[in-house]
Amino acid sequence: MMPWPGRCQLEGNPLSLNQPEVEHRMPPKLTLDKRLTQQHADLLIKSGIAITPSGAEQLDIACIEGTIVALGALTGTWTADTELDARGLHILPGVIDSQVHFREPGLTHKEDLETGTRGAVLGGVTGIFEMPNTNPLTLWPDDLHAKLDAAKGRAWCNYAFYMGGSAVNADQLHTLEKMHGCAGIKVFMGSSFGDLLTDDDTVLRRILANGHRRMAVHAEDEARLRERKAIVEASRDVRQHAIWRDVESALKATQRIVNLAIEAERRLHLLHVSTADEMVFLVRHKRYVSVEVTPHHLTLCAPECYEQLGSLAQMNPPVREKRHQDALWEAVRNGLVDVICSDHAPHTLEEKAQPYPNSPSGMTGVQTLLPTMLNHVNSGRLTLQRLVDLTSAGPARIFGIAGKGRIALGYDADLTLVDLSAKRRIENNWIASRSGWTPYDGMEVTGWPIHTVIHGQGVMIDEALVGKPIGQPIQFLEIPSKALSDV
Repeated sequence: MMPWPGRCQLEGNPLSLNQPEVEHRMPPKLTLDKRLTQQHADLLIKSGIAITPSGAEQLDIACIEGTIVALGALTGTWTADTELDARGLHILPGVIDSQVHFREPGLTHKEDLETGTRGAVLGGVTGIFEMPNTNPLTLWPDDLHAKLDAAKGRAWCNYAFYMGGSAVNADQLHTLEKMHGCAGIKVFMGSSFGDLLTDDDTVLRRILANGHRRMAVHAEDEARLRERKAIVEASRDVRQHAIWRDVESALKATQRIVNLAIEAERRLHLLHVSTADEMVFLVRHKRYVSVEVTPHHLTLCAPECYEQLGSLAQMNPPVREKRHQDALWEAVRNGLVDVICSDHAPHTLEEKAQPYPNSPSGMTGVQTLLPTMLNHVNSGRLTLQRLVDLTSAGPARIFGIAGKGRIALGYDADLTLVDLSAKRRIENNWIASRSGWTPYDGMEVTGWPIHTVIHGQGVMIDEALVGKPIGQPIQFLEIPSKALSDV
């Protein structure tokens, strides 16, 4: 495949005054101010319908050095190294998937940072937050440094990594959360193992007291899950997954952690909320709490999904009955939900084929996040503007991401271009994940990502990867400019 033309950079090494002239040296690189004056961009995106803070507007976008520098009717007045015709396409701020499990290090037979981020950009995602339940766990500076090193030059999209909050590092979290490349602190109240499992209120209070940034939580009550596991050990029926991990196990944990967060005056981010009961409770606690839901909870429904997909539909917390799905959609419509993300958590088909409940919970999702949600836009369940708020502006706002989340002057040129009328079939052979499958295999959708632009460069053009991985660590407003990268 021929690479899509990238930015043309003039690499100059101007000679000092006491050096002899060189006849054929390269001219110096033009400064940003000079390029603005000359109205010459690295990339000019022409005639797309951009979803801006003011709504949908047909306009051109000029990008220089990875930044949006001009918006409007630019054709004829601006030139560019590369032009991208966006007629008939909608231009979204780059989609941010703030919960993925890319399994590196330690579990790379399921996924790794290259394949995970490759799937991300093929699905129109420009940035990800990766979770700490790898092997080794992400608990200490060396763990985070190892992930940042592994991502450099291999990640197709931008990235940040969560630090796990636990009893062993609780007193250091106020420092760890300020490290360069850290997405924040993630706590598992259930569904984890070893030092990552944190189900004791005393430890939770220590974690909440040692930090300032918004803390992400997987809220399932571990004691109740243990008590009830005998239900499925006896039946070995995956259709009972949501009966074992019932509404009470989710609600009880959510109520506990929200009350502890209010006591500590600490902002909280509740991951993959799955029940109507939790939504009723959370309405009264939005001052401190942001809310996430996932495409699989919005798209799949019990018991049908278990009957059709078996353990491929097995997730924690579970996909539940329609009344819960309806409540999640109502929370999307009324603004209670802040973020939609995939909770991409791949396992191999061989692992998923183990007899339930030994089969692991988790499914792919980063590559299908946008196609499934665009299909919901086309079915009238939400507007495109609301989808942008949930997948771009919302993550940038609640996590304090610097320079991302909107199409506006001075913001990063991370953009997702979609065709709202494109009809496609999601198939396993499209999935870039090492696990090679999706629960949506065979699903017909309307709406599809066509181009993915990161730092003003196309990394997916006409639905195909181009160039090489150029992802960089995501920057956060709450981390000092001289981040504690050497803690």
